[in-house]
Amino acid sequence: MATSSDTDSSNPKRDQILKTGRELFWKFGFRRVTVEELCREAGVSKMTFYKYFSDKMDLAKTIMNDFGEESIARYRAIMDSDLSYPEKVYRLLRLKKEQTEAMSDEFFRDYTSQADPEMLEHVQEMSAGVFQMFMDDFSKAQQEGDIRKDVKVEFILYFLNHMMEMVQDEKLLALYDTPQDLAMEFINFFFYGLIERDRK
Repeated sequence: MATSSDTDSSNPKRDQILKTGRELFWKFGFRRVTVEELCREAGVSKMTFYKYFSDKMDLAKTIMNDFGEESIARYRAIMDSDLSYPEKVYRLLRLKKEQTEAMSDEFFRDYTSQADPEMLEHVQEMSAGVFQMFMDDFSKAQQEGDIRKDVKVEFILYFLNHMMEMVQDEKLLALYDTPQDLAMEFINFFFYGLIERDRK
């Protein structure tokens, strides 16, 4: 049986499964969606599905890998631009808001849920390289005087590493209408702290 890693070249049917999976997972979360529903909506047989993906989790991982690569590319385009650092931060916040609003509460909860150790492990693996890239960019921003030099880069890494855990805190989640609202609160607090921006 072939898996997604065995079929790197673009294929219309595989692309359709990915597109449909992303639409359904984004809307309903990946727990509720069945392979049968995916095949029906994508207009393919189960045999075709299993030709490209070993199971639903394999599809979910592939979708998140693709999404991660897209996000990194957009992040790098902003960070490597000639914009001022405050404008870069503003655009990054807009990008993150756009991405979190595109996902349903169900997907966000499925994706961050500790109840699914396989997906959580995959999230952590994907995050490791991204965190290092963030650290390199933060170090560069410090050297260029764009952010405070008295903040340890290690603290930034620690905070980012624990954001995923905090997003899973049910008591904290209960304070917000949606998990996306909590995610944006973390991001805004991380970049702007407690002081009003116009008073800095």
